[in-house]
Amino acid sequence: MKLHGKTIVITGSSSGIGGEVARLARFHGARVIGVDRNDPMLTLDGFVKMDLGDPLAIDQAISHLPAQIDGLVNAAGVPGTVDRDVVAKVNYLGLRHLTEALVPRMPKGASVVNITSILGAEWPHRLDLHKQLAATTSFAAGKAWLDAHPAPQETCYQYFKEALIVWTKKRSGSLFMQHDIRMNSVAPGPVFTPILGDFVSMLGQERVERDSALMKRPALADEIAGPIVFLLSDDARWVVGANLPIDGGIEAAYT
Repeated sequence: MKLHGKTIVITGSSSGIGGEVARLARFHGARVIGVDRNDPMLTLDGFVKMDLGDPLAIDQAISHLPAQIDGLVNAAGVPGTVDRDVVAKVNYLGLRHLTEALVPRMPKGASVVNITSILGAEWPHRLDLHKQLAATTSFAAGKAWLDAHPAPQETCYQYFKEALIVWTKKRSGSLFMQHDIRMNSVAPGPVFTPILGDFVSMLGQERVERDSALMKRPALADEIAGPIVFLLSDDARWVVGANLPIDGGIEAAYT
């Protein structure tokens, strides 16, 4: 996993999975620029404060990011215990807005890695809806579509992780064919991060107990970071449009 000479931008870098990816990427020689709404809690090569829920704030913050970006990790996100509009803006619309704005700064061979979830595994059941949302061309257009087709509050986290998987798959083809930029995603299961408790509240005790019987334990954040760094590296130069489960076998157990 050689990242020497690469500049990697990581959202959600101040904690959790994003923080562990930042540590590991720097260990492998990358120059890491963190992006978060909270101040950084680890050593970085640069940091930009950004609110992914606000497209104007994103556009203003982008001017402080490097002119060339070899990798982008979209690790920032909020749990489904917050309002569905916030989940939509941060976990999908803002993520997409930032990514598209940075594409012109990415050279051939660059890589984008999105963080989805095993909770997005039922995306085929709503494929038509997710494709319609993916076809919207801007933050505003996406918001208007969602206003007309609102996601249920109780399952909004799952819904937008499904939507992110579909967008990743749809957009990855044109990015690779037209720009030689690779886009993939990883789908973690439960992870020991600061928002793990929110997921317990969101899913309910019955679902948590059922999933607990299928796994050894929640993952540690550094166990998610390794596969992400692999996808950023040139070793993954022919991996395009994949959604890699990193869940200790939970998805397989449901088969």
